[in-house]
Amino acid sequence: MDKKLVRTYAALVFITLIGLLLIKELDITYPLDVRTSPRSSELSVVGEGKIEAIPDTATITVGITATNIATVAEAQARINEINNKIIASMKEINVPKADIKTSNYSIYPSYSNDSQPKIAGYSGNVSVTIKTTQTEKVSDIVTRATASGANEVHGIDFSIDNPDKLREQAREEAIKNAKEQAQKLAKQLGIKLGKITNIIEADQGGIIPYYQKSIASEGLGGGGPQVEPGSQTITSTVTLFFEKR
Repeated sequence: MDKKLVRTYAALVFITLIGLLLIKELDITYPLDVRTSPRSSELSVVGEGKIEAIPDTATITVGITATNIATVAEAQARINEINNKIIASMKEINVPKADIKTSNYSIYPSYSNDSQPKIAGYSGNVSVTIKTTQTEKVSDIVTRATASGANEVHGIDFSIDNPDKLREQAREEAIKNAKEQAQKLAKQLGIKLGKITNIIEADQGGIIPYYQKSIASEGLGGGGPQVEPGSQTITSTVTLFFEKR
């Protein structure tokens, strides 16, 4: 027998014995599970979806401030009177009681500027928040609240009451966009796509409400302000992972 062939055979036997010894000593499971690196076996593509929506809910916050009142009782009576008038005016246009909230109720003393300060009177304030799903009523709500005695309008907040369905639509658009991009890339790269192995949706956070800044009550004449809800954009960004064939 050729000596070179004998040496090759002996080397193969030796390597096999060493391999078997290592499997026994290291407790390696057999057969070995060999996987292709995910980087070479998958294609990941990012897709984005956007849905434009008109806000269906408005939240209006008005304030009542009374100053230079002689006694605590008079300050309390003054802000209570205006608060109750505002609530009554909201009921006249069928705003449910559950959608009217009184908060930040406070009465505090005012002091003189003398060398020995003393109580010169009392001031009080309170906030009233009105929520409505009839956004066309916003102007009327502001006008009625100020006509009832509110001397501050803190803001008008437009929002979408139930955005979950819109988020689902945005996600569907994002998935569709990612699939289209994946098909284009696969064609350009000359590869075939298999099934989707994973999907990751980026956290978009909450929808930012549209907010009207404070309005001075003195400037609300002429039939009330014209207030428009505008539109809001709900977005979804997804990453799809495809098998490469």
